[in-house]
Amino acid sequence: MEIAIIGGTGLSELSGFSLEESHNIDTPYGGTSSPILAGHLKQTPVCFLARHGNPHRIPPHRINYRANIWALKSLGIKKIVAVNAVGGIAAHMGPAHINIPNQIVDYTYRRNGSFCDDESAMPMHIDFTYPFDECIRNILIAKAEKLQLDFSSDGVYACSEGPRLETAAEINRFEKDGCDLVGMTAMPEAALAREKEITYASICLVVNKAAGKSDSVITMKEIEQALKAGMRSVHALLSEVASDL
Repeated sequence: MEIAIIGGTGLSELSGFSLEESHNIDTPYGGTSSPILAGHLKQTPVCFLARHGNPHRIPPHRINYRANIWALKSLGIKKIVAVNAVGGIAAHMGPAHINIPNQIVDYTYRRNGSFCDDESAMPMHIDFTYPFDECIRNILIAKAEKLQLDFSSDGVYACSEGPRLETAAEINRFEKDGCDLVGMTAMPEAALAREKEITYASICLVVNKAAGKSDSVITMKEIEQALKAGMRSVHALLSEVASDL
């Protein structure tokens, strides 16, 4: 089995997934967020991991990203499609919009971001020029076009520390830095996957306009409504793309 889907907020279970086996893997970094489920999505063998646990319980800054990626690598995973709930900074990034990002700016500051951070490990200077795999991105884009989804094909993802939402001033800073959307989970997940030589791409679902980008206060009700509407498109995209990865 070579393909894994990592589900974020709103995606603790995968629609159309037929479960065959559940893996509880003890890693050198501790336990994974949830058991890794192995089975089929349509006819394609895939693994599924709920990043925040199932039920959702782990905040972004406490996710054991190293354990998750190490465990997926131990199962032979070579490709990851991650699903990330995000806030929209760019004008066209409204609720339920899907973006297939091509770049990241990392604003996190207290996460274990590498497998080589103990004294015995050799330094690993990965090339991270393009953090998202272009081949997987192109497949996602083609399938999103086929499904006629409300989506855009490029975006710069600002990864904030969380778990709180950002201030309006922080969002203004991210926008000046060239960021189009903001989330809390793409880093260090993408970099760790690169260290383990796993190709990685993301489906970002906008669940709210970022702080200061609308006239209203961000509420959980708004986010839940966007998740409900947008996850139908995410499930459809994942079902379409799995067989072509």
